[in-house]
Amino acid sequence: MAALQVGTVEAIKNNQAQLLSEWIQALEASGSTRNLKEQDLQQQAAEFLQLAVAGLEKGNGTSVAAAGWEESRQFLERLSSSRALLGHDSQQTASFIFALKGPLFSLLQRQYQTQPEALAQQLWEVSELFDSFGMHTIRTFQKSREAVIKRQQEELLELSTPVVKLWDGVLALPMIGTLDSQRTQVVMESLLQRIVDTGSEIAIIDITGVPTVDTLVAQHLLKTVTAIRLMGADCIISGVRPQIAQTIVHLGLDLQGVVTKANLADALKLALSRLGVTLSKVG
Repeated sequence: MAALQVGTVEAIKNNQAQLLSEWIQALEASGSTRNLKEQDLQQQAAEFLQLAVAGLEKGNGTSVAAAGWEESRQFLERLSSSRALLGHDSQQTASFIFALKGPLFSLLQRQYQTQPEALAQQLWEVSELFDSFGMHTIRTFQKSREAVIKRQQEELLELSTPVVKLWDGVLALPMIGTLDSQRTQVVMESLLQRIVDTGSEIAIIDITGVPTVDTLVAQHLLKTVTAIRLMGADCIISGVRPQIAQTIVHLGLDLQGVVTKANLADALKLALSRLGVTLSKVG
C-alpha cells in the first residue's frame, strides 16, 4: 500500500489556516459545537491540526497506535474526557475528527487533480489515518463516560444511604429502595465508619422505604447487623410492616435474634431505654 506522499504532507502543512476554517464550519453545520465555547473549539482544532502535521512530517504512518502518535493520542484522550464531562454523546465527540475529512479530501482533490491514481491512493491513506483517530476518540470517550456513570452511581448510593444521629449514642440509617450486594457494601462502610466516628452504641436500620424483603435482602440485612455487632454496637431494625413480617414468616427466614420494631419511633424509644434515657411530656 502506498504511503503518504511528500506533496500530501506539504499541502496539509501549507494550508492549515484554510483547513481550520473549513473544519470549524463543518463542525458547526453538523451541530457538533453544542455546549462548546468558540474560543475553546478554535484552540482545540488548531492544536490537533498542528499535532497531525507534526506526526505526518515525521512519517508516523496511518495507525494511531504507532509510537510516533503518542502526543496525538494523549490529546484525543483529554478531549474525549472533557466532552464526556460536558454530557456530549459519542457521535458528537467523534465528529470532531470526522468533520476534518471533508476539507482534507477537497484539498487533496485540488492537489492531485491531474493524477487520479495518486489521488485515490492518498485519499485512502488519509482516510485510514483519520478513521484511526476517530475510533481512538470513540474508545476513549466510552471509557471516560463509563467512569463518569460509575462515579455518579457511587455518589447516588452514598446519598441514598444517609446516616443520621438521632441522639447521643444512637444512629439511624433510613433505607429507601431495593438492597443489593453493592449497596449493602456501601451501607456497611458508611454506617460502621459513623459508629467509629461518633462512638455510638446503638444503630437503627429503618426499612420502611424498602418495598419488599426476600431471602437475598434478609441476607444483606444480616450481614450489616453482624458487622455492627462486631463493632461492639447493638442494632435495631425498624419499619417492619405487616406485609414484610408475613413475607419473612412465609420464607422461613431466621433473623437470628435481631430486634425489630414496627416503626422508627418505637425503635428510638427502645434505644433510649437501653441507654437509660427517659422521656416525659412537659405539663
